[in-house]
Amino acid sequence: MKKLLLILIFLTVSNTVYANGKILKSGFITKLALVKEGMNIDDPKNKIIIIYNHGQNSNDKAHKNECIWVNQIRNQASLVGKEINGKKIMVYNFCTNDFAGDMSLKKHWWNSKTPYVGKHKLDKRIERNLELVEKFVSIGVPRKQIIISGHSCGGLLTLMLLSAYPEKVGGGISYMQACFGKLSKTYKVKKVGSEKALEKFAKKYPGPAELRARQINNIKQSDNVSVLAFTHPKDKWEGLLSDWLEEVPGVKRIVISQDYKIKGKSCVVKGDDWQENISARKNPGHEMNQGLCFQYYNTEIFNFIASRLK
Repeated sequence: MKKLLLILIFLTVSNTVYANGKILKSGFITKLALVKEGMNIDDPKNKIIIIYNHGQNSNDKAHKNECIWVNQIRNQASLVGKEINGKKIMVYNFCTNDFAGDMSLKKHWWNSKTPYVGKHKLDKRIERNLELVEKFVSIGVPRKQIIISGHSCGGLLTLMLLSAYPEKVGGGISYMQACFGKLSKTYKVKKVGSEKALEKFAKKYPGPAELRARQINNIKQSDNVSVLAFTHPKDKWEGLLSDWLEEVPGVKRIVISQDYKIKGKSCVVKGDDWQENISARKNPGHEMNQGLCFQYYNTEIFNFIASRLK
């Protein structure tokens, strides 16, 4: 009887996509870090919509049945329901990992000298974001109240979108932008410096290096990129290669501490039924924005959003 009751309870919340900590569908994040499908919005003119973009397990390939894990959205959930200038925040988890870029099927492109031709996966993800933005606008959400955000490849996506389409949304929030592997660690940036490290990367992987440089140069050429960007110096991906953000007009960069604490407070990452210190994880620097102590920066996020509503 108890088993039957548990099954019935599960079925009544079947619209909540949440299994073993893995979130598989797009939808609005709740305060409990669940995701509910649908786009129902009450009083859309008085809502702020943050569209959250996950990272990628590879640079350009499709990954079926992969989106995000609950520990990765707990801090996004902490933003839900907060009021800024009389408007409440809603956060939409956007899964866009089930398709590939135009050259993903090119055998060994990553190891070749061939420049990328066609639409990269990030370009296609940007198109999906723009389509979603238009859906929210059609519902009645003002553009300036729509914020694009994302982690890792999703963070780079955010910068690319805001640099190319600044008029489409109110602004962006980027967490640990990166999409080309553990460059800081692999090429020993701390020891040899950024220039030599990137030279080694370009020599070994000229195609990806050219694509990365092109994406960054396109962002730099924009007149105003209204993005709040978070980086960490111990991020193995691009933590020590993120100074170029300082050259982008409009970007406000925040470097998250120098260790794995924020204001002296140790960071804990919490999953569905587990938790651990972020320093114990394989990629603590890259995941600092997932530590619960990162909520210290919520005030910065709220202030940034408020500045975009003016």
